[in-house]
Amino acid sequence: MIHNSTIDAQLNHRSIRKYKDKTLSKEQLETLYEVFRQTPTSMFMQNATLMHITDEAKRAKIRELCNQKYVGAEGDLFIFVVDLYRNQQIRHQLGKDDGRVHTTDIFFQAVEDTLLAYQNVANAVESMDLGYVPLGTINDHPLEMLAELDLPKLTFPILGMQVGVPDQAPQLKPRLPLKFTTFENEYSKDFNVKDLADYDQVVTTYYDLRDSNKRIDSFTNQITGAKLAKHETDRDELPELLHKQELCLDWK
Repeated sequence: MIHNSTIDAQLNHRSIRKYKDKTLSKEQLETLYEVFRQTPTSMFMQNATLMHITDEAKRAKIRELCNQKYVGAEGDLFIFVVDLYRNQQIRHQLGKDDGRVHTTDIFFQAVEDTLLAYQNVANAVESMDLGYVPLGTINDHPLEMLAELDLPKLTFPILGMQVGVPDQAPQLKPRLPLKFTTFENEYSKDFNVKDLADYDQVVTTYYDLRDSNKRIDSFTNQITGAKLAKHETDRDELPELLHKQELCLDWK
């Protein structure tokens, strides 16, 4: 296996949830913006926008909506936004109709742009000896989040990122063995949950030994537990809210 500084950082990624009380320097922030800007983009549409949230009241509200105490606390808070509004405005102001901006196809291309940009920025963050944690919780209460961010139609926040100087060194979380997740040419449907017994034991040991939030748990226990059990959440409103944002209007 090949090793270099980039690959070693990726292989040793840990989500950081505790940061020192220090924000990014001007040079660090400018670097992340440039990395964001240079991300590959489908059809050169450049359908992603990055929001840096510095207003304390907004950060507090976002923290409340995410229900995670580290969100918008120490460090810097970013929101990555799928953005078709900008290109719609270009079309309008140059005398064209909306074209395909309301289609699921274009929305998915914008999602791809935004997620590629997210990972590009994440890699840059770690290359500067900073830490980050992805914030999928920004969509736990999507209607309120849209209002708090005051986003126009044809935009949607996909992921948040808390960035800063790490003030913890969590253990490396064990991932599924490659035989379950990587295939050559054909997807292997020959899956037996019993084959996960060894991995379950590794995960259980990890939770038992880690420094914080110790618990006895396994991977299959999490998959069969509350995470995927039938229950209603505000996230169930996402398809309706996408339509309210005039996205994926061809998706019935």
